[in-house]
Amino acid sequence: MSAEQVEVLLGVVRERPSLALEDVVDAFRRASGVTIAAATVSKYLREAGFKRVLPPRAGEASGEQAAPLVASPSRSPGKERRYGYHAAHRDEGDAVRYPSSLTDVEWVAVRHIFDPPGKSGRPPKYSRRLMLDACVYVLRSGCSWRMLPKDMPPWILVYRTFRRWLAKGYFEQLYDELRALWRSHERRNPDPSAAILDSQSVKTTAQGGPKGYDAGKKVKGRKRHLVTDMLGLLLAVVITSASVQDRDAAMGIVDLAKAKVPGIQALFVDAGYAGARARAVRDKHGIDVQVVRHPGNRNVGTWIDTQAPLFEVPNRGFVVLPKRWIIERTNAWNDRPRRLNKDHDRNLAVSEGWIWLAEGRRLLRRVTTEVPHNA
Repeated sequence: MSAEQVEVLLGVVRERPSLALEDVVDAFRRASGVTIAAATVSKYLREAGFKRVLPPRAGEASGEQAAPLVASPSRSPGKERRYGYHAAHRDEGDAVRYPSSLTDVEWVAVRHIFDPPGKSGRPPKYSRRLMLDACVYVLRSGCSWRMLPKDMPPWILVYRTFRRWLAKGYFEQLYDELRALWRSHERRNPDPSAAILDSQSVKTTAQGGPKGYDAGKKVKGRKRHLVTDMLGLLLAVVITSASVQDRDAAMGIVDLAKAKVPGIQALFVDAGYAGARARAVRDKHGIDVQVVRHPGNRNVGTWIDTQAPLFEVPNRGFVVLPKRWIIERTNAWNDRPRRLNKDHDRNLAVSEGWIWLAEGRRLLRRVTTEVPHNA
């Protein structure tokens, strides 16, 4: 190898020290156009003073140099930090409107989707706004369809309308429009160039339908596979039984996200998608799949330079993983509505529809209300 190629190799390892050896080979091939064996890579890294260090097991002390950790996000100067709910989240409704119901401003923003002008035929007996309020009421309260309040339309009409809107893709269309609006508000391009992939295992009820057992999380139920942008906004949703491995569902959901947003160039994933699946996604879609591993991962470890650092690296217990926390926050958002704290539906398409509606309802409130970014 030439000196320039060695520098390229060292640059790859310095930029992403948690790469496995085969991933270093692949990243070097894409950066330099040269294919070399893993043993050759290991040889040149050792000669340059790099070595692989595994983190200590729980309760053990480590005599090795601490691996470089990622600093947690710092607060901007002069910006007040806020936690939890505030006035915009505490909508108590009024004499005729439930706290979950849409405000007049929110309905004007989405009316063109659920009640477009110029429709012919008999006028509906119940307004489309009331139908949407009933669907959101079920979502927020977690009640069954038959337990809808008597001042709302009959439950069977609401359920049929929900399924009809779901089949037409109205909830996903609503969210896609709101996502573009919010990204513009954040001075981002409407279509993102980077995305994050992860899954969340949730329990199911006795309603029936597809379900399985996730041995890693020890959860019997289903998995919600999500792809989000760098703001935590949804790009694609797939629901499977919990027994489906993350790597087996990766290609299908990435296909959906890539079809919706062809400009995705980078995808951040956890170690469950590493290896052959990450390379398959990269080869099929031309996406740079970056595996974000936990510093405590003993299967791979971390490449470190044996040269003494200029400054001592603090040894912190908790580390904010870059990019991964964004989609974990989205998973936490999806647990807020009571209909979603467990999967209550037999049909997987209905479960996906609830995710789109829950995220759309939350984003609609954000778009139409002055809500602080960190709230």
